[in-house]
Amino acid sequence: MTTSQDNALEQALECAAGDDWIAGAARDDGASPVTLQHWEKRDGGSAIPFFTSVAALESAVAVPQPFVALPVRTLFAMTAGAELFLNPKLPYGKSFAPDEVAARLSNDGDALTERQVLEGEMRMTLSEPAEMPQQMVDSLTALFAQYKQVRRAYLLQVRDDAEQEPHWLIGLECDSAAEEAIQATGQVATDTAPDEQPVDICLVEEGEAGISHYFIHHLTPFYERRWGSWLRSVKGGAPS
Repeated sequence: MTTSQDNALEQALECAAGDDWIAGAARDDGASPVTLQHWEKRDGGSAIPFFTSVAALESAVAVPQPFVALPVRTLFAMTAGAELFLNPKLPYGKSFAPDEVAARLSNDGDALTERQVLEGEMRMTLSEPAEMPQQMVDSLTALFAQYKQVRRAYLLQVRDDAEQEPHWLIGLECDSAAEEAIQATGQVATDTAPDEQPVDICLVEEGEAGISHYFIHHLTPFYERRWGSWLRSVKGGAPS
């Protein structure tokens, strides 16, 4: 998936809490309940297709198909336990496993509180912390003031597996060589993480999909460099 396609999917997901989404459906007669279609996947499994618009549905099928428009939370609730696929056969799409559907339903309408992303061959679940670890944030903020190459810093929780407890992930957006800053960040974060929880660190790159895109477009950095403050610090510390 290209960056522009990834961005288009992100924008579509941002509308998920309130908009009606389109699912392929069939009725035997006027009194029958809606029966959602299942499409076969390449691996032989099946998924319920749904689309961001009627135009998206029409682009994915060769002949006209019956459909029903539903709020996405209604769709997720009535298909609990099934795999769904958003915009199949289109340039951008996304698979929703049953556990991800359940997680989104538990987020009280905020479709972006928790997000699954692919990073290489690994699928990870990212989520904003319900409460920021203030001691760690304050200590890192003080640390980054000493490293002018750190432009922004982000913090979230990540799970590599649905059964695992989440751990902290710090994202650093840097202007230049960041190895020294990364090592110092690891030391401070390890010393100040609540309950000695594990901490990972990654570099955030503008224009990259996956975790970098989530950090930049969906989170507010807890640290952002202010050049004026750094220059005043340098000037104040310079020998007279």
